[in-house]
Amino acid sequence: MADLSQTVYPYTVEFEYQVEMKFLKSIPDFLLYNDDEISTQKSVYKIIYPEALKPRFKAFQTGEPIKEKEPDGRESLSWQFENVVPEKFEKMSPDYHEFTPHILTAPTLFEFGGYQGRMDTWQNYGKWQIELNKGRDILPEKTISIIKELTVSLKSREEKVKAIYEFVQNKTRYVSIQLGIGGWQPFEAKTVDEVSYGDCKALSNYTVALLQSIGIKSYYTIIYGGDDNRPVFPDFVDNYFNHIVVAVPNEKDTLWLECTSQTNPFGYMGRFTGERKALMITEEGGILVNTLSYPTEKNVQSRTAEVFVDAKGNATAKVRTTYAGLQYENDGLDFYVNYQKDEQKKWVQQNTAIPSFDINSFTMTNRKNRIPSAVVEVDLTLNRLATVSGKRLFLTGNLMNRSTFIPEKVEKRKTTIVVKMGYVDLDTIRYHLPEELYPEFLPVPMKVKSPFGEYESIVKVDQGKVIYTRKLRMNKGEFPPESYNELIEFYKSINKADNIKLVFLNKT
Repeated sequence: MADLSQTVYPYTVEFEYQVEMKFLKSIPDFLLYNDDEISTQKSVYKIIYPEALKPRFKAFQTGEPIKEKEPDGRESLSWQFENVVPEKFEKMSPDYHEFTPHILTAPTLFEFGGYQGRMDTWQNYGKWQIELNKGRDILPEKTISIIKELTVSLKSREEKVKAIYEFVQNKTRYVSIQLGIGGWQPFEAKTVDEVSYGDCKALSNYTVALLQSIGIKSYYTIIYGGDDNRPVFPDFVDNYFNHIVVAVPNEKDTLWLECTSQTNPFGYMGRFTGERKALMITEEGGILVNTLSYPTEKNVQSRTAEVFVDAKGNATAKVRTTYAGLQYENDGLDFYVNYQKDEQKKWVQQNTAIPSFDINSFTMTNRKNRIPSAVVEVDLTLNRLATVSGKRLFLTGNLMNRSTFIPEKVEKRKTTIVVKMGYVDLDTIRYHLPEELYPEFLPVPMKVKSPFGEYESIVKVDQGKVIYTRKLRMNKGEFPPESYNELIEFYKSINKADNIKLVFLNKT
């Protein structure tokens, strides 16, 4: 570890290092900077190679490379950068490849662990994986008999796939194996069957073998796993991936199986592997495919509440919230629904956005559908929910979904605005108040519409109850830089509407 602390600024740090690899499978990429507060005095990226192993490259914001003959007869490509001041990183920006100088580099011919391959097309790259997997799908006859008995009475293909997926979830656990060729080649299926563990490669290969044992075709599929995602460029074949899943053709759609999770809902990919490209390994080789997309209308948080307020501003509330689609993962809810009660209570405490409350009781219900949902019901005591001043009681209609985010101001936005997830929030809050309190001020209906989404809130009186309703729809997409101020104003309008107080007057 280097100690870079200095007493005089500015100063220059120079690193020189050499990486020696036994096999040519990948070439380190180059990123000029990943911090917008550190300038680069000089940086050189140089690749030296024999003509027979000429690498491919895809460069962004760099210009053309310098091509040279080296003294030993090899060739080289190099890029040089001097006195570079990084562009200021902007919130809600596209992936770094659109504005940061960097270079992707990959071989055409390669070899790893004794397996030779070509990376000139996705099909050929997939053929290399076929060789790694060959002969590793053999299962014990006893297990094949168990699987046939498990699925014999099931009618549809989807029911059978689900039964096998849950069999894998109940039988196995995830253990990561990443040594040498083990980082690419799965355990044999019979080994996983015996030891009941494996990494994503092993568990996915095992699942493919189990499905194959009852005549269901499925595909070992290479993907990038992570909420941050990583762009895949179809015109540049490279190893963008770090994970394996299983794809099962199912009439008009595809079933996707995350085989490393013991709790994942069947067919759900979510933020970890959803909405991205993956390399499906077919009999002919690799095919680049798109995984499941989760449209705005499926990512819904729907809340209803009955709130009983007394004349002193204290209250009790029964709140029911359903989190569906990608909102099923809000703050790790998809994990907490499988935890013990005391851990679940921590989630409820951290995600009940009310200044002061006590939890009397709560329940969590997990609905493990292909578009999963979790229902959280909470019984609360809310001391000093409303403010009393003289004969007036002041109450914020929005109980626990108030927007506070406002994008920071910038002089001139340079990059495209990216909203990665579309979603819908629905709130219906019914306030029950003492008869001696009547509304003195209720806000007028608020409606805001912009390219980024729509917001609507309404407060009305119905049979002695004050009913607050709110709907917020945020649109997923990319928006031009010049619309950034409109985004700021959209959030300001939402924040203002979410925090307007209702005023009640005491008749006594």
